[in-house]
Amino acid sequence: MATKDVHTEDVVYSADGTTLKGHLAFETAQSGKRPGVLVVHEWWGLSDYIRRRARMLAELGYVALAVDMYGAGATAATPDEAGKLMNGVLSAMPAGEARFKAGYELLKGRPNVDAERIAAIGYCFGGAIRPSLQ
Repeated sequence: MATKDVHTEDVVYSADGTTLKGHLAFETAQSGKRPGVLVVHEWWGLSDYIRRRARMLAELGYVALAVDMYGAGATAATPDEAGKLMNGVLSAMPAGEARFKAGYELLKGRPNVDAERIAAIGYCFGGAIRPSLQ
C-alpha cells in the first residue's frame, strides 16, 4: 500500500494572551473541504506521539489539528512535570476552554475544512477537556 502525501506544519495561535503551538496535518492529494478533527494531547503535552496521531488521521482523509493545551508548546519530561502542567489547566478550566476553542476556531477557518463537520478526540488528559462550543 502506498503512503499518502501528508502535509504537516506547526501553527501558532493564541488564547487570552497565551501563545499556543499546535500541529496541523492533512493529505495533499485530496481536494475540497473535508471533516476536521481536534486532537487533544495527553498529560505529557503535544508530543511526537500526538503529532503521529494527527498524521494518521490526515491519512484517513481528515484535517487534523493537534492542539496545545499548555501554551508555548510545553511538554513534560517527568511525571511530576506532567502533573504540574495538567493540573495547571484543570484548575483553571476557563483558560483551558479558551485554548481548546482557539484551536477549534483555527481549524474551522481552514479553507480545506468543512466547518459543519468537526470532531474532537483526546488522549488521557485530553479526554477531560469538554468545553461548550456554543
